[in-house]
Amino acid sequence: MTKTSRCRVLFRFSLLALLTITMAGLPGCATAPKDAAARAEFEADNDPIEPFNRAMFAFNKQMDGMFLRPAAVMYREVLPEPVQDGIHNFLSNLRAPVVFANDVLQGEMDRAGNTAGRFVINTTVGILGVWDAAAYMGIEGHSEDFGQTFAVWGAGEGFYIVLPFLGPSNPRDALGLVTEFFVDPFNIWARHQDVRELILVRALVTGVDFRARNLETIDELERTSLDYYVAIRSLYRQRRINVIDNGKGTSDQPAPGITFEPNQKNNATDSKSARAE
Repeated sequence: MTKTSRCRVLFRFSLLALLTITMAGLPGCATAPKDAAARAEFEADNDPIEPFNRAMFAFNKQMDGMFLRPAAVMYREVLPEPVQDGIHNFLSNLRAPVVFANDVLQGEMDRAGNTAGRFVINTTVGILGVWDAAAYMGIEGHSEDFGQTFAVWGAGEGFYIVLPFLGPSNPRDALGLVTEFFVDPFNIWARHQDVRELILVRALVTGVDFRARNLETIDELERTSLDYYVAIRSLYRQRRINVIDNGKGTSDQPAPGITFEPNQKNNATDSKSARAE
């Protein structure tokens, strides 16, 4: 077996393991309550594998300190801000077909039209999305993912889990990640052209871009938190509730400043209504 074949087998095994964890956590999924006190109790009770999660959180934190954060600092120091914005815009535009698909699957046809319009404008006028020409024309973007779609369809989030390298998640969102990997047009193209390395390159650049844009926020959160793990867990759940509701907030908690979704802005618009409950 060649090295490439071994890597493919290992990667497929990892996806299968992630899918197994996901499906195991979906039965009996619960929705977080709105009351602050009840939410705190829910979060404490909805982390049944906390020892594992804390160990994985510590591993991710170490990897961040050794590799991701230094890369993000260098990224910001070396590249001019317009170049950073161009990379971010390009990555966002590359993911637009996934956003469009989720808009449609959620029945958000107005938002789907917005996404399609932005993709056409930015791919052409914006030179493959490097320039956000649509935003310049007043057409603001938004982000969607399959985790949000599954929530709109009625799937509960399941227990909290920290994934290696990927960070905070839950079975519903983990299943969303697996789904997106297989249906993303860019990934399909890369696999068909046998240039799977580009999938990894894209993921790495997206990670560095995310870390660079949240550098001060994450550093401040770690510095001021009594329990950094609990703080991240709470912020992740608040953020996911907020984006599922498209920023209208069935939650009493404000949306946190950290953006956990790939290439997503912190402010969302419109509401998916109570279908997400």
